[in-house]
Amino acid sequence: MPATGWWRILPQSWHRFIYLGRFDRPIGWWLLLLPGWWVIAIGAPSVTSMFGLMALFWMGAVITRSAGCIINDLWDRRLDQQVERTQQRPLASGAISVGTAFLCLGILGLIGVGILWQLPVTAIYVGLAAIPLVILYPLAKRVTWFPQFVLGLTFSWGVPLGWAAATGALPDAAILCIYAGCVAWVFGYDTIYAVQDMADDAAIGIKSSALAFAGHHKTAVGAAYGLALLMLSLGFYLKFGIDFWLLGLCLMGLHLARQLQQLDSANAATALRLFRSNRDAGLLLVVALLGMRLFA
Repeated sequence: MPATGWWRILPQSWHRFIYLGRFDRPIGWWLLLLPGWWVIAIGAPSVTSMFGLMALFWMGAVITRSAGCIINDLWDRRLDQQVERTQQRPLASGAISVGTAFLCLGILGLIGVGILWQLPVTAIYVGLAAIPLVILYPLAKRVTWFPQFVLGLTFSWGVPLGWAAATGALPDAAILCIYAGCVAWVFGYDTIYAVQDMADDAAIGIKSSALAFAGHHKTAVGAAYGLALLMLSLGFYLKFGIDFWLLGLCLMGLHLARQLQQLDSANAATALRLFRSNRDAGLLLVVALLGMRLFA
């Protein structure tokens, strides 16, 4: 795998560990982080605690996402050898042994627990409750055509966790609506991501929503994005009524609509670009929520 990023300044022997934890691909931790930032922005008791929690969640997202990638690769190392896009992953290629991967996972797990322990007790329990989802997600594509839904449940966990961290309370109905909207958003963008691997997945018997909706990707992703915007709107409205959040959500909606316009099921490069652009879609909402908080 080419060393073309910031990690190229590190010793060559370290590069395989960068690839193992996907530290070279920040889009994953961005998408894991953003839902937590949404609810921290609206739930933190002060601006100082808000920015402190956002920084803590950033560190937690980087660590948690990397640990999740290692778990995924441990489950999938044999399958990854059969998919062109994943053949060079360290476990699939043999650059890192299973034992070494478990050691790295343990180290990341300890760091993650240390970060989690900085949060209120309620948030610690909410965070620990996500562990089964993180461990079992890689199995979903073996048993269901919709592993993207399981990923949605996992990647959206920042919503209940962020709320518990900011308020010390469990999510109420409004926050659960935001969580549901985030699950639908993740389902939509991960369906786009899965377009890249349709041929390989079909050949080796891996299931995905991209295969399930073959020929109807725009309709499926559009429905998921529409549901996401509806549930997010309901959640924020229940919390604040009409406020500045609406501008951010409208801008996010326009961004998602543009993704649909450009989606081409036959173009893997376009699918990857559109998937990555969801960081910007989520950041539009973050900026609006921060603005609502700072200038209210």
